[in-house]
Formats: sequence, structure tokens, C-alpha cells
Amino acid sequence: MRAKDSATNNGTIAVGSSVGIDPDRGADSAAGSGTGRVTGHEGNRGGAVLAGLGVLAFSLTFPSTAWGLESFGPWSLVALRTLLAAVIAGSALLLGRVALPDRRHRAGLAVVAAGVVIGFPLLTTLALQTSTTSHAAVVVGLLPLTTAVFSSLRTGARPPRAFWVASLAGAAVVIVFTVQQSGGELSGGDLYLFGALLVCAAGYTEGGRLARVMPGWQVVGWALVLCLPLAVAGAAVALPAEPVRLTAHGVIGLVWVAAGSTCLGLYVWYRGMAEIGVPRASQLQLAQPLLTLVWSFFLLGETVSAAAPVAALAVLVCIAATQRAGRARRPR
Repeated sequence: MRAKDSATNNGTIAVGSSVGIDPDRGADSAAGSGTGRVTGHEGNRGGAVLAGLGVLAFSLTFPSTAWGLESFGPWSLVALRTLLAAVIAGSALLLGRVALPDRRHRAGLAVVAAGVVIGFPLLTTLALQTSTTSHAAVVVGLLPLTTAVFSSLRTGARPPRAFWVASLAGAAVVIVFTVQQSGGELSGGDLYLFGALLVCAAGYTEGGRLARVMPGWQVVGWALVLCLPLAVAGAAVALPAEPVRLTAHGVIGLVWVAAGSTCLGLYVWYRGMAEIGVPRASQLQLAQPLLTLVWSFFLLGETVSAAAPVAALAVLVCIAATQRAGRARRPR
């Protein structure tokens, strides 16, 4: 692959009103429409599958982080996670002979790096020292709606009213269910969790916008490479200061959050967002807290109530409604 071809031969991107986004989005929309072929419903289905795979990868993040904390302190785990992911991404960029990103994209990449690569992992890892993974799923329950709001403000996307109604309904189901699971009490880690919600929504929005004008794997790759010096410095400081007790769970957790959640998950997630739009993709994350509860039950032995199947069905109905509303053409 040649660097000069990387932004023009990267799959398909569906743009315009076919994805429920206002076609009058200015330069970003125009640039996005030149990066691939508009494929209509086929592109919508493919983008939804990619975004769904990202959600599946992300749903394992909290249980994997809990495993990682068995072996590493929170600062060490985040530093090593970022370092390993940056090495993987940097190697891919070098092998692909990818040119440095345009100067106009570097500020956006910095937002992705600060929000998704550093901010969200650090804040949620600190929160998981005192919160269960089930309780931490409250963050993900609010993230889809927050991301859709950020996207509307940042890109000018204007999904139809039915989209927002279904999104609010889905968020309400997830919030009620996860708060009920935690006994209705707020833990000391909630400030970390709500901070993580805000920085991650900003990073997702900016990354989804950039993925319309450059390949999604390059968005992830350059954001990670930007964090490499900070990760090296963080590991050098944190590892001597925090105890390290290597276990199989700890190593598996570290490898997954670095290679699975960060590299693989963000790649398919940003590519899916580029094809179906940030608002629609974000609503697929309504399923993430419930998936996390399933993994928490099987991997961590946490208790999941009998209400889970009912909540899961309600969330799936809301997801279907947001996707249908997102495909509807807005009247002019």
C-alpha cells in the first residue's frame, strides 16, 4: 500500500441523507464523499456490522481491565496498555509506509488521543478500583446519547426526531437497569466514570469525523503514536511505584485492552462510524452495558439479575428504532 493511495482506496463510505445525517455538513461531508463509494443500504449494513463488532470488543474492556488490575496498578496498566497498542499501531503505519497526517487533521487526532487513548482508559481504570464492572456500565449506558449530542454540535448532523426519542428511551432503559443492579447507590468512582463519559464522547465524535476523510485504522494509529512518548514516561514512573504480581488473568487482561479493545475495537468502530454516521453508530452501544454484564457474570462471577433479559429485549427494540430512524430521509 502506498501512502498517497491510503485515503482514496479504503472501502466504502455511505454519506448524505441515506444515513440520516444532514447532507449540508460542509467541508467534512464533501471530503468524506470523496474517500470511497456511496453504497446505500449495502454500505449501511456493512457499517452497522463493523460498528457492532467494535461494540462487542468494547464490551470486554471492563472485565479485561478488572483482570489486568490483578497484576498491575491502575497507572501502570494504562501506561502499558497504551504502550503496547502504540507499538502495534506504529508498526502497522511503518509497514504501510503511511505518510504523516495533514496538519489540518492533527488537532483532531490530538482530541482522539486525549479522549479515547488516555482519558477514558485512565478514568475508568481508576473507577474500577472501587466500582464493579456492572456499576461502571452506567458510563456506557449514557455514552451513546452523549456521543450523538457531541456529534450534532461538532459536525452539524441532524438526525430526525424519532431517532432522539428512541435514543432517549434506550438510554433510560440502560440507566434504570444498571442503577437497579448497583442498588441505587453512587460509588466513590462515579466522578471518574462521568468524566470518562465526556472525554470519550468527544474522542468518538472527532474520530468518526476524521474517519470520513482518512482510513479509520490510520485515525487510531496516529492517535496511539501521539501517546507513545507519554506512555513510555508513564510506564517508567508507574512500574517502580506500583506493585506488579503477574498472573494469567492479569496478562490476558492487559493484552486484550491493548490489542483487542484499543487496536481492533477502535479500528472497526471508526470505520463503521464513517459508513453509517456517528449518531447511528453510537446507538449500537446501547447493547454494550448488557454485554458487559454477561461477560462479568461468566468471567468475573458477578451476579446478574433476572431482569437482564427483559432489559436486553427493550434495548434491542430501541436500537432497531434508532437504526430505522437513522436511515429515514429527512424532509427538506
